[in-house]
Amino acid sequence: MTLSGLDQFLQRGGPALWVIAGLSVLTLTIILWKTWRLAQGGAWSSAATERAVQNWRNGQRDQATALLAPRRDLRARLAFAAMQSSSDSAMSEPAAREETTRVARQLLHQSRSGLRALELIAVIAPLIGLLGTVLGMIEAFQALQDSGSQADPTVLAGGIWEALLTTAAGMCVAIPAAVALAWFESVIETVQTDMEDAATRIFTTPAKAAHTAPANT
Repeated sequence: MTLSGLDQFLQRGGPALWVIAGLSVLTLTIILWKTWRLAQGGAWSSAATERAVQNWRNGQRDQATALLAPRRDLRARLAFAAMQSSSDSAMSEPAAREETTRVARQLLHQSRSGLRALELIAVIAPLIGLLGTVLGMIEAFQALQDSGSQADPTVLAGGIWEALLTTAAGMCVAIPAAVALAWFESVIETVQTDMEDAATRIFTTPAKAAHTAPANT
């Protein structure tokens, strides 16, 4: 579609279609930004954290923390916080677990940034499209009433299909937004499960295993 054709298409849909067009750009921007943020946060990478937790359970505390300290992905940051809290002799186990839970809440809150906007777009885009259709239908029937007995059915039909453009456009924006929202939530739930598993394994490591490195063979 050329730029002139696109402009003509938007003009036919009226203000509602312009709003939906803006939402479509915003939706695409949020999806790309959120995918980049999750990739940056290691949402699809858990190998390093798994190795560190295994080292911790084998009694290699220094090696485990050294592996996680420079990493910035979500699982690694949570596991590192759990190890630090567990190693703090001045902190009781309930307090250490509470501190780890606090860090987990912060990390998960950061990982969910932008999802509310996608949810809102998925809800309001069809409503805006429906509003544009209703307004267009009102205008079409007003034109039919004004024309009286000289009404041309083809003119009425043209007004109706132009009014329906906004409903279709609203759905075309809402569907990708809803799909992306479900996918992002699924990814974050997986990360949350892995974080909970890592923290549990760290805190349930026996004290002897935590302080005694395996003998060399």
